[in-house]
Amino acid sequence: MYKKAILKSMSRTPYPLEPTASERVAVQQAVESYIQNFLTQLPALPAYVDTPEKGAGLLESPLEENPISIEHALGLLKSEVDVPGINSASGGHLGYIPGGGLYYEGLGDYLAAVTNKYAGIFYSAPGAVRMENLLLRWMASLIDFPADAAGNLTSGGSIASLIALATARDAQKITSRMIPDAVVYLTAHAHHCLDKALRIAGLGECPVRYIPMDARYRMQPEALEQAILEDKAAGLTPWLIIASAGTTDVGAVDPLSAIGQIARQHQLWYHVDAAYGGFFALAPSGKPKLEGIALADSVVMDPHKGLFIPYGSGAVLIKNRKQTAETHHYLANYMQDALSATEEASPADLSPELSKHFRGLRLWLPLKLHGVGAFRGALEEKLDLAKYAYAQLQQMAGVEVPVEPELSLVIFRFVPTTGEEANAFNQKLIKAVQQDGRVFLSSTLLDGNFMLRLAILSFRTHQETIDLALQILREKATEIEQDYRS
Repeated sequence: MYKKAILKSMSRTPYPLEPTASERVAVQQAVESYIQNFLTQLPALPAYVDTPEKGAGLLESPLEENPISIEHALGLLKSEVDVPGINSASGGHLGYIPGGGLYYEGLGDYLAAVTNKYAGIFYSAPGAVRMENLLLRWMASLIDFPADAAGNLTSGGSIASLIALATARDAQKITSRMIPDAVVYLTAHAHHCLDKALRIAGLGECPVRYIPMDARYRMQPEALEQAILEDKAAGLTPWLIIASAGTTDVGAVDPLSAIGQIARQHQLWYHVDAAYGGFFALAPSGKPKLEGIALADSVVMDPHKGLFIPYGSGAVLIKNRKQTAETHHYLANYMQDALSATEEASPADLSPELSKHFRGLRLWLPLKLHGVGAFRGALEEKLDLAKYAYAQLQQMAGVEVPVEPELSLVIFRFVPTTGEEANAFNQKLIKAVQQDGRVFLSSTLLDGNFMLRLAILSFRTHQETIDLALQILREKATEIEQDYRS
């Protein structure tokens, strides 16, 4: 009787989660029309919109029992999500490093989501895992890493760094009792995600030595070696050096070869954060800037930066495959069937993630449909645009450009002729540029000076974009000076 009641209840309860073919086509057409309109209008759309509501209209449409139309949903998406804030798909987004929005990537994500392949275990999806490992071997070849290096496609540089530093901890046999004496070496311009990764990996109490930088904000190898020798003499345990290939503040590339030789001499783990700069190895003039990166034990490089893939695409490469697997491998009885398939390394064995998105397809599809040469040319263009912006800024009256760009990030500030304090002036200037909205720039502090940043890494950024940004800077600087005088 109980069983019949359950069956009767199940038969009369509709769960309409499988749309019909006609319903799928109608919704897909509405979505594709929205996307095509967005891409068509994109060149004229602002790079930044500061709305007072900041997307709060979403709260006026709570989740309810009954569905809404796709037209209503897309209307909410446009007004409450796509319009407010930074337009990251815009070529005028010059504020922060990531520059994505490739259309073919979106198709890759769509295919991956609908087919729903679980790409964590080779047994579950051998083709998906082969694809991701193929991509990682290709990345390894770009920086002259061995083909059998361990690798993982991650959600970004933060998780990639965590994987690398957890592996380094175990490879260097840093136990909990050793942590207060186990020394880490980096510069003050190393990305904050590295400090975060150290803390999450249980290494937050490691002494950290911030190595002095030269006039171009690069680590000084001589100071690094001196610090290591002093710590050894004091009975401490140096174990990790972190160098940068493209710092967030100024885009500096540390002297990777010299640092690598010091790491090898003292038998320290050598990690290179190339999340921003790594893929410039594709560009003819970018590859020499990364000389020495092959000496690293681990490298992080983000496709959602140098390969223009949207947010959520990082990668880590680690030479010590055995240690990476030992650090991250798991074994559970319910996964025993997967043990029979070992032709390719399973991503779940090389990272903290078990459940993971099939990230490889979002990268593989655009690389195949555009060809690697298109990415090579785009990266070379970004390096050229940075040189161009640097030269133009140097010619502008009252502008200081403290360092020549090493990659595609240009840092500068205006020095007002009105007598106004420079930091206050540049704070007003960045706010005025952002409120204008045609381009988006960001700022940082450098030796106590408020500096402006041109971060040139969108595939949609071209010379006319840089010219527009410089024009807006001139206009707003003039307006601020006139207001000050009046």
